Amino acid sequence: MNRYMLLMAIPFLAGCNVHSKNPAAGDENVTIQAEGNEIAFNTPIAEGKLKVPGAMVGHSNFDIDGVKLMPGSTVTGFSVFARDEGSLVTMAFKAPATPDAVRAYFVDQFKQKGVDAALSGDAVTGKSKEGNPFTITITPSGGGSQGKIEIQDKH
Repeated sequence: MNRYMLLMAIPFLAGCNVHSKNPAAGDENVTIQAEGNEIAFNTPIAEGKLKVPGAMVGHSNFDIDGVKLMPGSTVTGFSVFARDEGSLVTMAFKAPATPDAVRAYFVDQFKQKGVDAALSGDAVTGKSKEGNPFTITITPSGGGSQGKIEIQDKH
């Protein structure tokens, strides 16, 4: 019976792509990237890729100090790069409105939440309540907009 259990596990193991790493060799950064239905990760002890339902990334719930994406927006990808002295989170999204309307939405929402944010060219820049700087860059895309949010954490 145990032999059959092992044979049944082989297809599941064949779908994994995991490699060990050596933190003692200075390989101590962590990255996670998601796009479409694939999440890739790279940590000090392992790296690999996972396939997930496509809706898992697109229906993500995201906010900065209570400010969410504009209604009707979808997440199209994200990445996290972390190291000993901070991290960088990047998230891509699509919004149903023009870039000017999306920028105005973010500035208005941040003001309502008491978060320091302002327009800076094609972007909204500011600092979270914890003091982490963020930039939201928005450009035209089809009948709406596409954007990228970058948040730096120095902790």
